[in-house]
Amino acid sequence: MVLVGVAGCGGTDTDEAEAMAQRAREVASAWDGSPAAAAWREGYHPLAEAVELPRGGWRSRRDAQAYAERALVLRGTLPVVRREEGRVVWAAGKGETVRPMRDARETYKALSGGTMTGRPQLNVTGVRLGEMTVTTSRGAAVVPAWLFQLEGYATPLKRAAVVASDLPRSPIAEAENVPGNSLQRVITVDPDGRSLTVEALHGACDGGPAVAVLETRGSVVLSASVRPGKGDRLCTKQGNLKKATVRLKRAIGDRVLLDGKTGRPVGAAT
Repeated sequence: MVLVGVAGCGGTDTDEAEAMAQRAREVASAWDGSPAAAAWREGYHPLAEAVELPRGGWRSRRDAQAYAERALVLRGTLPVVRREEGRVVWAAGKGETVRPMRDARETYKALSGGTMTGRPQLNVTGVRLGEMTVTTSRGAAVVPAWLFQLEGYATPLKRAAVVASDLPRSPIAEAENVPGNSLQRVITVDPDGRSLTVEALHGACDGGPAVAVLETRGSVVLSASVRPGKGDRLCTKQGNLKKATVRLKRAIGDRVLLDGKTGRPVGAAT
């Protein structure tokens, strides 16, 4: 994906790095022990996209491309299940809550809608209501999910049916004069909770995104910047989204995952 009009061709020098580190400390200090952090831990907040691919992942690059481009085609009808709420149950006795549910049609629309003329596509041959496990701000949770059976796959594509809680208001304002970029979203969280894949912005001719980490007892602050490019070249004013891996010293647990630039929780795109 390309975002036009976002510059980002330089690197992060020592002064900029220190400014970002100071901002991260301020964000952590504002959140740790705050009512906002307590609200975060009480809600249902998926840390990554609440989607589970068929077991073993995509069989080919064409199928992966079709999924990325939302080229799903329904070969049949969607079920009508008259359920307005679903239970979210956390593992290890961490409690449960009830959240509003999306119906099959709304969930299918979130996965589909791409342009399919002359492109690879995934055929949906059946849809049913089931369950899946989602990594959340309170650990793993079992939630209702819509299961989409795909032609050629033995196991379904799953997407959570329940709606996430509203994000609490940040106790610190967004930084206006601090270098760096805001993170776009968290894509995946490894099962051990110590490795995250995030989507970050970088420029057309820099060395790619870099993500610094500040860990405290109550929060993890991620500060995105770009690596220096090689040589002197003319840069165009555009930005690219790229995946970056973030490794933590210990599992994320119920610590609040925060964006250093905005001061707000970062998680799955909604």
